Amino acid sequence: MLTYISILVTAIFVNNIVLSQFLGICPFLGVSKKIDSALGMGAAVTFVMLLATIVTYLLQIYLLEPFGLAFMQTIAFILVIAALVQMLEIILKKVSPSLYQALGVFLPLITTNCTILGVAIMVIQKNFTLLESTVFAISTALGFTLALTIFAGIREQLALTTVPKAMKGMPIALVTAGLLAMAFMGFSGIKIG
Repeated sequence: MLTYISILVTAIFVNNIVLSQFLGICPFLGVSKKIDSALGMGAAVTFVMLLATIVTYLLQIYLLEPFGLAFMQTIAFILVIAALVQMLEIILKKVSPSLYQALGVFLPLITTNCTILGVAIMVIQKNFTLLESTVFAISTALGFTLALTIFAGIREQLALTTVPKAMKGMPIALVTAGLLAMAFMGFSGIKIG
């Protein structure tokens, strides 16, 4: 039980996929202008990351490794992720057209979102079990969503303030992201167990 709590806290706060490992910067900067879009993107990434991690883990353990095809890992994982994103796109279009429109061009970007591929590869490198991989995927997705949502809230507030002309737009967003990353560094001293 302690292992799962450690994985949860570490993935969300200590080694946040965006703010500590710098994966997923494109959606972090692109979808973080409104909290609603950030939460929608976080939910989509959570769904795809969870499914992709489970499927790629099983693919690695039961197909790639036994048949000596481990060198095909990256290509196989990318194909699985692309198929899952297509499935999510079809489901969102039917179930929630407003969320589908809100995500717009960023939904297909989940296919190339390096956080999903990164997590799929990390669970193999860390020799996690299937349950540990699932907890890690959910925790990482929650950390991604947390960072995205906090950043979106800050950017909404920044839109209401007076910012020097040279800092408007992306410059102030990058400074804010840096400060947020520094704030999350405060969690690096946490020890579980």
